[in-house]
Amino acid sequence: MRRSDKREQELDSRIDLFRKRLKDSDDLKVKDDVFDTRTLMNLYYLAKKGYLQALGGPVSTGKEANIFSALGKGGDLVALKIYRVATTEFRSMQDYLRGDPRFGNTKGDRRSLINAWTRKEYRNLLRAEEAGIRVPHPFVVRENIIVLEFIGQEDQPAPLLRDVQLDSEEARRAFEWLADAIATLYRRAALVHADLSEFNVLYPGHPVIIDMAQSVTLDHPMARSFLRRDVSNLVRFFQSRYGIGSIEEVMARLKPQAKDEEAPANGQG
Repeated sequence: MRRSDKREQELDSRIDLFRKRLKDSDDLKVKDDVFDTRTLMNLYYLAKKGYLQALGGPVSTGKEANIFSALGKGGDLVALKIYRVATTEFRSMQDYLRGDPRFGNTKGDRRSLINAWTRKEYRNLLRAEEAGIRVPHPFVVRENIIVLEFIGQEDQPAPLLRDVQLDSEEARRAFEWLADAIATLYRRAALVHADLSEFNVLYPGHPVIIDMAQSVTLDHPMARSFLRRDVSNLVRFFQSRYGIGSIEEVMARLKPQAKDEEAPANGQG
């Protein structure tokens, strides 16, 4: 048997082994555009390392990624975010990657860009968490896959901010927390979310910011423009639904304060 044939057989057997570990795999309606061979191999690797025990059901489908529930270390529920390699429109990712010194040497092919995008989200989440922002904790990244803290009750994901109706006191607290979060990201983490809106905030009784792959460092040429857009989106939502908040309130928080911790160097972390 040729070495290449033997390797293909080993690959097939490993994929079959992982398929057997998937929970209710027939109910997942798994498609090739999500679970291609390389993604299955990466899932097998994560399972072998103990990060995954079983795959649960789908949680959400976005423009670029699918999220599934899964059992992680110790049987704890985790979220599995898989960026689709075959069908994602990756060209828009280049604008966010080009200006980021952490990923300036990324190759231009589809898989390299999507893998860099996934690593970028992992590192941005860690950086935001270190600055004190509520985000899903990222446990591990493997090419186009991130294993994340599951935000929700049991196997029910927390609702998006847009899907909950807050009373006036809750709305004011949520607005102020998110305004502070924009400022904290900017001053302490040297990051701009770059896509903050009611669609990228979970609300399990308090705001949790998600989807940070596109977040940029302050030396990105579009950082100020993205910051203004984040502020405008926040104010638009709370003004239209609750009649509170102003751009001036948010911008005032962005002014440096003496007690602030020193922000990390823009190109690091």
